[in-house]
Amino acid sequence: MARQSRSNRILNPQARQALDQMKYEIASQVGVDYNAYGGYLGDIPAREAGRIGGQMVKHMIAAAEQSLISQTVAGTQASFAQALRPQVSGTFPTEPTSTYTTQTNLNVPKS
Repeated sequence: MARQSRSNRILNPQARQALDQMKYEIASQVGVDYNAYGGYLGDIPAREAGRIGGQMVKHMIAAAEQSLISQTVAGTQASFAQALRPQVSGTFPTEPTSTYTTQTNLNVPKS
């Protein structure tokens, strides 16, 4: 018989209290009175536990998405700020040079 390993371990032990708090808040939002169970949610029906877990996952995904958005915006703002910052090289800026030239070909046969 194969050994089963638990894959749903909390990776950061300091997060346990925050996850428990989130669990109880979401339980009250979905209508599960955890005080009726003596503060222990181990005896609630699977349907209720699934609702609580599903809402927890939705909240965690939303928080992760918001974090990614914030990081992306901060990185983009930093990139723009760096690009807009004047470059100091110790010399005065020169006239911009263009690689575009306007030459006319005077040897074009006239029709």
